[in-house]
Formats: sequence, structure tokens, C-alpha cells
Amino acid sequence: MQPTATVLVYSDDANVREQVRLAAGRRPAADVPPVEFVECATLPAVLAALDRGGIDVCVLDGETAPMGGMGVCRQIKDEVFHCPPVLLLIGRPQDAWLATWSRADAAVTLPVEPVEFADALAALLRGRLSVDA
Repeated sequence: MQPTATVLVYSDDANVREQVRLAAGRRPAADVPPVEFVECATLPAVLAALDRGGIDVCVLDGETAPMGGMGVCRQIKDEVFHCPPVLLLIGRPQDAWLATWSRADAAVTLPVEPVEFADALAALLRGRLSVDA
């Protein structure tokens, strides 16, 4: 059985979570394993999933309310031992500086553009899986 990578997707909007799943597909690139998704709509769900372990990459929606993905990113980078890399979904390109402030490893704009998103996710997976190997 082929190993899989686990991607946590945090957004209060089911449509955004669906965009992420569809953009990533079953495998975002040929040289990374197939992905499974853990969907979270609240901060407590994110923290519980990270506490359980096994998350390879987090995708956080910066536009989520009441706790946006940027704040969640900064919090988990401070609080989670060996925090997985974070791909932040931002509302507009001008918000890239906020992604840097939040310590995100990468950022793409909403709405999700499939090729850009899959490339960014695959790059984070490659980095994470090479560290774990």
C-alpha cells in the first residue's frame, strides 16, 4: 500500500475547502504521495487535529472568521512542536506581507487557482517529506 500525505484544511467556508480538495486532486504532483484531507471549520478542531499528529501540511484560509488563518498560523507556529508547513490562502496579493508576519511557509490568493495551488502544496509536501525521511 502506498503511503499518503495528510493535509489539514482550515476554513469556515465549505466552498473554500472544496476548492482546495479539487485543486489538489488525489495527488498534487507525480513525485509526491497521494493526499488525504482533514477538514476543520474551527480553531479547536485545528488544534485537536494537530495534537493527534500525522498532519504533513496545513492549508489555512486567511479570510476565515472569527479566527483567521493568519492568526491561526502564527499561533500554531508558536505552540505546535515540529509544526507542519503552512500554505496560507490570502484574499489579495497585497496581503503577502501579512502571510510573512504570520510565518506561513507559502501563500496563494483566493479564489484558488488549481495549478498555482497544486504547485505550492507539492513544494511544501516535498520539503516536509524529505525532512521526515
